[in-house]
Amino acid sequence: MTVGIVGLGLMGGSFALSLQKYNISTTIYGYDHNITHQKQALELNLVNEIVSLEKLKTSDIIILAIPVDGIIKFLNNIGEVSLNTTIIDFGSTKELIIQNIPENLKSNFIPAHPMTGTEKFGPTAAIDNLYEDKTIVLCDLDVCNEQHKHKAIKLFEKINMNIVYMNSKEHDIHTSYISHLPHAISYALANTVMEHEDPKNIISLAAGGFRDMSRIAKSSPAMWTDIFRQNKDNILDGIDIFEKQMSDIKQMLEDENYEEISHWMSKANSLHDIL
Repeated sequence: MTVGIVGLGLMGGSFALSLQKYNISTTIYGYDHNITHQKQALELNLVNEIVSLEKLKTSDIIILAIPVDGIIKFLNNIGEVSLNTTIIDFGSTKELIIQNIPENLKSNFIPAHPMTGTEKFGPTAAIDNLYEDKTIVLCDLDVCNEQHKHKAIKLFEKINMNIVYMNSKEHDIHTSYISHLPHAISYALANTVMEHEDPKNIISLAAGGFRDMSRIAKSSPAMWTDIFRQNKDNILDGIDIFEKQMSDIKQMLEDENYEEISHWMSKANSLHDIL
């Protein structure tokens, strides 16, 4: 089986490593507009060959591991593909992407979201265990052809991913809380500290809590701007609810209601009973 990967950064590069580890693909094609990424992907043996769009279209499976706005643009520029070519996107939003699938690609297309990643990007960020034992969400599969659904499920099973099925609207609501809101909070925290602390104090005093919460603020601004744009309404709803929580703790502190603060914290502790 030949797999073409569009986007050779963390997600695409790590997926290439998984394909190699489990001997899934005889040939891995790479496609990326970034010349540096092309060279690095070849040097790191992530792909066998950097190919043109026309050769990419001969792949049995095409993986779109690019920013969400780029996915829509790519789908509208790829033109005709074989009825046997499965196209899988790895976008962090789903509803807008699905709404913009060209009619001729709807039966080929599998909307997927691997719930994994790091704050790093580029081919050098690729790691060989990024996908193992992680969840992948497959959305709105009633539209695609059965052969493509079967091929995608088998592919993700082979690399030991846990498959969850969801409609795209529900997916975007859930990820706004689980993924997108935490990124917004992390960026906000980083900017808050940068505006109010001397850099020397940040370096000398920043401990585990701040490092953990600010880590994802190192994520690609270009990628996350696209995500925020596509899932704007759900993220705004999440920010409203988060602001209510911050308003509550502010009021409790002003009132010196420390018993209520302890109860508030205990309620938050219960999240990890679920996780």
